[in-house]
Amino acid sequence: MTNSISLIQANPQQFIQFLNQNNIKRFSLVYDKKADKVNVSDVRLQSLADFVNTDKRDFMRHEGMLFQISEKHDVLFGAFIHKTNRGQASGGLRYWHYASIEDFLRDGMRLSKGMTRKNALANLWWGGGKGIMVHNPANDKNDPKMREELYKDYGHFVSSINGCYITAEDVGTNEQDMANVFSETRFTTCIPASVGGSGNPSSATALGVVHGMEAALKFLDLGTLEGKTVAVQGMGHVAEPMMGYMFERNVAKIVAVDINQELIDEVKAKYANKNLDARLVDIKDNSILFEECDILAPCATGAILNGESIPQIKAKIICGASNNQLKDSKIHGQAIADRGITYVPDFLVNRMGIVNCADEQSGYIDNDPYFYRHLEQDFEFSVFQTALRVLQQSQSSDTPPAIVATKLADELALENNPIYGHRGSKIIESLVNNQWHKG
Repeated sequence: MTNSISLIQANPQQFIQFLNQNNIKRFSLVYDKKADKVNVSDVRLQSLADFVNTDKRDFMRHEGMLFQISEKHDVLFGAFIHKTNRGQASGGLRYWHYASIEDFLRDGMRLSKGMTRKNALANLWWGGGKGIMVHNPANDKNDPKMREELYKDYGHFVSSINGCYITAEDVGTNEQDMANVFSETRFTTCIPASVGGSGNPSSATALGVVHGMEAALKFLDLGTLEGKTVAVQGMGHVAEPMMGYMFERNVAKIVAVDINQELIDEVKAKYANKNLDARLVDIKDNSILFEECDILAPCATGAILNGESIPQIKAKIICGASNNQLKDSKIHGQAIADRGITYVPDFLVNRMGIVNCADEQSGYIDNDPYFYRHLEQDFEFSVFQTALRVLQQSQSSDTPPAIVATKLADELALENNPIYGHRGSKIIESLVNNQWHKG
């Protein structure tokens, strides 16, 4: 792998082999504001910087991207820091598989950018970041010992970057994994309640999405969720409690799909007395997106709202929990608007997990007003009010909701933390100056 694009096209195992052969255990891609470009810590990885510098879709002047190979098991770790004006970059730790290094970098950039916007719209004094561990197929991800070693190693990695990134739970990661991360770093949330944490944030996230649905129905003057039909893609940690909240609001029917039969059986058993049509689908089967329904709730993978899917969608409203639903926010946001479908941006409604995490460090009180105000209808920055404001501005300006929400979020993201200022960028600068990549 010597040409300028081979490292980008390589699969993670080939890339790790390259790193090991060249004795590269850590490396970084850090944005130089004066030069307006990303610099790489090792010239042998210049093709990665070249790729990021020429990318026009996912790169948005990310302050820093820090990487390390795990001590054991040959797993690639990443911490993607997008913007830290409002505070430390915060976002969950995803344990996922990628076909190429390009896919890995793009996902990290998209997800961290989404966290910046999510935290800003929620009026949290946090920036946006994302952690990723790239699954190595040689490892058994269900092996408790392997997972313990892996997540402890990731915790040590987080400690090494001095607090510019705070990690949390995300897809592929569970509460016990976060306990293992916590054993090696204080820069984490979503840890078990037994050690003072807030645990799994999925239920909180689900409730926020439901409030987003209610805002869209209010905007369209379609009443409440009562009597509505909702199609749900994915039946995992967020979608399952979300269905419960919708049944509490007397939806007429939920049609849901997943690729895991065991999970489907569990959810069907939980809602055995409800009108739930749960189906097993192949991983490439997106037919649920085209279901006859009032609301479509994508709660699985990203980029599923695209040129192929949008023309076939029959729902009046799209509002779900998955991140980065639009493959291209401008092109496909406009395509949804052109079809007369009301889209509620994902980073606006799926905030409640990170709100829960933000409150974790400040102690606990019953019926925490700092949590529940996000679920009220009169709080300026609540899910309901923010969604309604975005949809109203979208209508008055004839601009897709995703663009309106992005503009609002990006403006808020530039506000510096009232106590610490833009501290995160200084931490990254110190890591570069101290040659963090050399260990």
